[in-house]
Amino acid sequence: METRERKELLLEQRQVLIFFVLLGMTLAGSESRRYSVAEEMESGFFVANLLKDLGLEVEELIVRGPRVVSKGKKLSLQFDRQTGDLFLNEKLDREELCGSTEPCVLPFQVLLENPLQFFQAELQIRDINDHFPVFLDKEIFLKISESTTPGTTFLIERAQDLDVGSNSLQNYTISPNFYFHLTIQDSTDGILPQLVLDKALDREEQPELRLTLTALDGGTPPRSGTALVLIEILDINDNAPEFTKVLYEVRVPENSPIGSHVATVSARDLDIGVYGQISYAFFQASEDIRKTFQINAKSGELLLTQKLDFESVQTYTINIQATDGGGLSASSVVLIQVIDLNDNPPELTMSTLINQIPENLQETIIAIFSVSDSDSGDNGRIVCSIPDDLPFFLKPSVENFYTLVTSTALDRETRSEYNVTITVSDMGTPRLKTEHSIIILVSDVNDNAPAFSQKSYTLLVHENNQPALHIGSVNATDRDSGTNAQITYSLLPTQDSHLPLASLVSINADNGQLFALRALDFEALQAFEFRVGATDQGSPALSSQALVRVVVLDDNDNSPFVLYPMQNASASCTELVPRAAEQGYLVTKVVAVDGDSGQNAWLSYQLLKATEPGLFGVWAHNGEVRTTRLLSERDAARHRLVVLVKDNGEPPLSASVTLHVLLVDGFSQPYLSLPEVAPERAQEDLLTVYLVIALASVSSLFLFSVLVFVAVRLCRRRRAVPLGVCSMPEGHFPGHLVDVSGMGTLSHSYQYEVCLMGGSGTSEFKVPKPIIPNFLAQGVETESDENPSFRNNFEFS
Repeated sequence: METRERKELLLEQRQVLIFFVLLGMTLAGSESRRYSVAEEMESGFFVANLLKDLGLEVEELIVRGPRVVSKGKKLSLQFDRQTGDLFLNEKLDREELCGSTEPCVLPFQVLLENPLQFFQAELQIRDINDHFPVFLDKEIFLKISESTTPGTTFLIERAQDLDVGSNSLQNYTISPNFYFHLTIQDSTDGILPQLVLDKALDREEQPELRLTLTALDGGTPPRSGTALVLIEILDINDNAPEFTKVLYEVRVPENSPIGSHVATVSARDLDIGVYGQISYAFFQASEDIRKTFQINAKSGELLLTQKLDFESVQTYTINIQATDGGGLSASSVVLIQVIDLNDNPPELTMSTLINQIPENLQETIIAIFSVSDSDSGDNGRIVCSIPDDLPFFLKPSVENFYTLVTSTALDRETRSEYNVTITVSDMGTPRLKTEHSIIILVSDVNDNAPAFSQKSYTLLVHENNQPALHIGSVNATDRDSGTNAQITYSLLPTQDSHLPLASLVSINADNGQLFALRALDFEALQAFEFRVGATDQGSPALSSQALVRVVVLDDNDNSPFVLYPMQNASASCTELVPRAAEQGYLVTKVVAVDGDSGQNAWLSYQLLKATEPGLFGVWAHNGEVRTTRLLSERDAARHRLVVLVKDNGEPPLSASVTLHVLLVDGFSQPYLSLPEVAPERAQEDLLTVYLVIALASVSSLFLFSVLVFVAVRLCRRRRAVPLGVCSMPEGHFPGHLVDVSGMGTLSHSYQYEVCLMGGSGTSEFKVPKPIIPNFLAQGVETESDENPSFRNNFEFS
């Protein structure tokens, strides 16, 4: 394997060697053709057609397989095998390919592969003016002494131009001036510029020259390049120093800090170097000047070494000498004027001061003071002022004296203390001021009466309170202070002579607390009013009043009181109910009142006990006793009902009343004698008999018709009369309950109860007043209390 590779390598080397041998033979036997093209032509530019020079036709050219080969220089050409045209493959730069060599010729070969043949050719690149002359140094520096004689020449560095031939550098010019002209010198490297001095130089007149050197080539159009020639003229000591000013006038404020700048003197010397270096110093200066000022020898700056005092020295005159390095000198004068500064603030001296004044006084003098300022002029002029929002003003007097006076009466209650700042300022720049503060206290005068927090007070207290109970407070304030604000409370006399105020309430004189002296009774006194007074301790004392209304709140301390039936009657009342009464028949009505008010007086009724439960019922809201069902023969004749009357208070109170109900069949049936009441009825007053007879005669016609109707019904019932009912002799009208309307309700009926005593020959008839369901009278007495033997109850709705 390795042997085979070696053989192939040797074969390739032989072929390459044969190629170069044939190439050399071909080149040696052929003549080179030259073609020309300008530089900077674009890629694809046509150079020449090689068919004629190669001696080939178009058909042969393709068969021969031509190629363009160049060596050495980077020549990039493109050969068209179809037409035989030679083109540039890229833009050519002559200066890059050949530099300064002229002419710029680049060889190339045309290789024909079949059969192998070489065609030798050259491409000449023509130069164009595409470069400007360039100076390597943009600024050329020359140093020439002002003592140099005219006619002296000075060589200048030449410019560079990459173009060749006529496009290369051809000429130099210099900008117009009074001192130099330009000459051209030929050399092997080209032309060289030279400056020739035409006129003597004066550094003091013109320390330097700035000339423009221009290099021109021969192209069309020509191109140029420039350089700046800087000529520095060297000095000789031919000028003495000169001050910019002969007299310097300076104004320096007094109290300037040490080391502060006063002035800077400046001298100039037309010379330079050592001859132009200037030093400054005092010339014939006094010791006071040397202590007060210091001058910098190099800069000429004048500094302050000691504070100035305008009152001691107002001006300073200083001589200053300037000397150059060659010994030449000059002098100048500095005149320093010391400026008076406003460095002293005004002073205020208080002569009289009153720190406390009573209120309500007009134009009271508070203070007397004087002002001064040690400065002069505007710095010593003084303006004195106080804030505008204070009730004071300043009144000027003689020789800078002022008085501080109140502009109006002061009110301590509005403001009790004033901080008055007196500002004294001068008219200087900057303005200085001095401030002096005065604290003024306004003493109190009793000019404000006590004021109650309310015009009227309403106090609520429950009845049956404990004695000495705190029921409320009144409060008054006084805008004054001290004893003028100390308030004493008192009860004022009342105009109501029936109101024992002294026994009802008392007041604490110090804090206005009110106390109830005894237990209050709502039923006796529901509300009362009185006035309290508040008096301060000032002189004279001032006072005010306020109205106090005490409202007594009701407590449930009264039990219900039964008005009907009356419990304190000498005989119990028996209600008669016919057995034929319908369900809901009104038996009677319990009437009660309560001394309390509000919900404490809301009454409710209930049946507490009954002989026969379920037969009678009591309406809870109006106390009406009614039958709850139809009566029967098996029901007992006598019934005892206990009705409970209860209020709505907390806790609730109650009372009970006992009712006697007698069931009867009709008016014709005589009553059985009641053993407990028969003996007493025999002793009734005869006055009742007369009254009954008079009433019976008036209503006899009406009663007759009623009795006839009752008699008819009684004839139908022949039953034995129960025991305990009053009896009457034959021929007399039996007493019983008559329901005129037959409806059994008190609201639309008249009820009569007649009781005749048998065998007595006398009769009593009682007509009580009508009972109104909603009456609330505290005591109702009727004629029924006078004679219980006969009773007639009337009830109207």
